Amino acid sequence: MIQGTGSDVGKSLLVAGLARAFADRGVRVAPFKPQNMSNNAAVTVDGGEIGRAQALQARAARLTPRIDMNPVLLKPQGASGAQIIVQGRVVGQAKARDYQALKPRLMQSVLESYARLKAEADMVIVEGAGSAAEVNLRRNDIANMGFAREVDAPVALVGDIDRGGIIAQLIGCKAALDEDDAAMIEGFIVNKFRGDATLFDDGLRFIEQRTGWRSLGLVPFFAAAARLPAEDAFGLHENTPKHSDGVVIAVPLLPHIANFDDLDPLKAEPGVRVIFLKDGEPLPPQTQLVILPGSKATIADLTALRANGWDIDILAHARRGGRVFGVCGGYQMLGRVIGDPLGVEGAAGEAQGLGLLDVETTLSGEKTLAPVSGHAPMFDAPFRGYEMHVGETSGRDCERPALRLADGRADGAISRDGRVAGAYAHGLFADDSLRASLLRTIGAPPSPLRYEESIEETLDALAAHCARHIDLDALWAMAR
Repeated sequence: MIQGTGSDVGKSLLVAGLARAFADRGVRVAPFKPQNMSNNAAVTVDGGEIGRAQALQARAARLTPRIDMNPVLLKPQGASGAQIIVQGRVVGQAKARDYQALKPRLMQSVLESYARLKAEADMVIVEGAGSAAEVNLRRNDIANMGFAREVDAPVALVGDIDRGGIIAQLIGCKAALDEDDAAMIEGFIVNKFRGDATLFDDGLRFIEQRTGWRSLGLVPFFAAAARLPAEDAFGLHENTPKHSDGVVIAVPLLPHIANFDDLDPLKAEPGVRVIFLKDGEPLPPQTQLVILPGSKATIADLTALRANGWDIDILAHARRGGRVFGVCGGYQMLGRVIGDPLGVEGAAGEAQGLGLLDVETTLSGEKTLAPVSGHAPMFDAPFRGYEMHVGETSGRDCERPALRLADGRADGAISRDGRVAGAYAHGLFADDSLRASLLRTIGAPPSPLRYEESIEETLDALAAHCARHIDLDALWAMAR
């Protein structure tokens, strides 16, 4: 089990790298995360949803993602708490304090999923959540030491030297943990190192002496990680375009942004600048395309969009002939009205949309989860992606659908002038031909990027990076 001294120390990335590295050794390896909290999710082949990080880890292990790889997924919904998804399906929602009381019941589902994976694999690599030393949440824990103790999983503890204080991170965890919990940890990994590794030799020895744990590796910063889907949206706040020229795609950074990895293929394009608008920032005047992303709380995010004045900017952009595209919740915002009579995503009620599409949406309690493929008339290109939404959208502009699904259904809508469109399907921009068609319409230069190939190449490079800097033989021995 890979646990961390805190959030964002690189647990998800290391699990992906280790999964590919062990798979390359001929090991049947499966990723597992008992509990995840993220609005970046993936649809599985068995008709559920799991955290996007676990889908990437499955890909690294050369497996098809399935619900057992992340049996408990929490999707924050702001004031209403979090949506609780167990083995791929929504079972309700709860605030943080109420959720703590639910965890003993959820452990059974966690153990069932783990047992199924374990029965089919030579090795299961388990990812913890947050910090191993969250002693205030230790009672009924299903995410870290509670799970490790339940299944007798040896733990490798990961710390992030890039944020500073790595010695205190690791020794502090040992000091905070219960003695029996600390005994589950057999070694530690120092992640995100920059500079001359020999300068930290004394640091490693000091940590080993103070903790009694052995060093399993000093892992240099892996810059190519930026090409891989991220687990949470925190990094988007620090995200800046990798170059200062190219066509501009502006994306309002909404409080409940979801499935934001939809934008990763566009961020990877050499002739494109994807700019995430933070609170109070205006739409750049050179913007060629505005993308309204998915949302876990559409009406709340529409309110935030207006509070920032982005509605005024977007409407002015459209009047000037600029293009706008909405994905899932962003598509719903482009319509005239969004109704939530059952309070699915917050308080019951309705809100006026931006009115750029002649459609209306009613949110319902039933969530659509399905892989989809087909043809995109507006891009004259094939697509492959997935649906993950609540609600039905209808109206005059739906007579011009953005997508034609392989099963004959239509998805999305296009405005009469063809410059505003939206659809429910996620993952569209990963298709090279569809993305090329979109970029041509906004004046971007032709690109050699083969996005899916680049993900595979990055996973291979990550596996080699882990194999060079982590003692895989020691991990294999630890796993018994």
